[in-house]
Amino acid sequence: MNTPTPPLSISAVERETGLSKDVLRKWEARYGFPQPLRDEFGERIYPPEQVERLRLIKRLMDTGMRPSKIVGKDAATLLSLAATRHVAAPQSEALETRAVELLRQHDPEGLRQTLYRMLLRQGLARFVQDTISPLNHAVGEAWARGELEVYEEHLYTEAVQWVLRNALAALSDRQGRPRVLLTTLPEEPHGLGILMVAALLALEGAYCVTLGPQTPVAEIANAVKAQAIDVVVLSFSIIYPPRRIPPALEELRQRLAPAVEIWAGGAGTARLHRAPAGTRLLPTLEDALAALGQWRSAHAGLLSSVVSVEATSQT
Repeated sequence: MNTPTPPLSISAVERETGLSKDVLRKWEARYGFPQPLRDEFGERIYPPEQVERLRLIKRLMDTGMRPSKIVGKDAATLLSLAATRHVAAPQSEALETRAVELLRQHDPEGLRQTLYRMLLRQGLARFVQDTISPLNHAVGEAWARGELEVYEEHLYTEAVQWVLRNALAALSDRQGRPRVLLTTLPEEPHGLGILMVAALLALEGAYCVTLGPQTPVAEIANAVKAQAIDVVVLSFSIIYPPRRIPPALEELRQRLAPAVEIWAGGAGTARLHRAPAGTRLLPTLEDALAALGQWRSAHAGLLSSVVSVEATSQT
């Protein structure tokens, strides 16, 4: 006989789904879901079927759907939406199927090799934009349908990060400009997005310093000074509480010199109506490349003087 899965505490649900405690409580009050039970101490506990629905909702939000459109839907409707949110091209579809198979076979090395071969065939820009972006959605949907476990999804993330970090190491040029620092703030554990942006910027000649996720604001400011950074890039996923983004950006802005630009990207920034003063919002990868071009246009004199100094030093 199978042992029933016990309800989870709100902290456990936060870890399992990536939805913050504040979000869970807000949805409970606003949408009537989730509907937690109470344990003997009066604390919220969540039945497993509600946790599964929350996982589905989180995955659909990662594709751009608004909570107001999906939080009240039943599991069957959410599964149907998950199956239709991303329509892949045949080649992408084959890769997505292969990636899920390798994860289920517990073969992360095989997945790394598969991704690396695709990188060599496509080149880095196409690999990031045309392969990894849709593959992220596909793996997330497979997890939402119960085809992958949480640890298998983590294996996927590690495999992609390994490929991107190796590509970045090959592109690193300390003379590149702008000098870009990429990280996330505390409470934002998703770091794959900053590696994707770093890969595209480095390919265009920027020098990228990645700190990984969850760096305190004070430490970001210290790193900016130590590394002579021109631009700080922060990533916010859809689960990051939107009301916390502007004050966090404002605090960082106060700690940095006016010449240091702040670019905030990721799906979480798409919910902001405007950028805080001294900050640029970049919800998509294409926006990041456009911002790079604009930075270089604005600093054309600085870049030409750097080139002139380097040429002189070599003669």
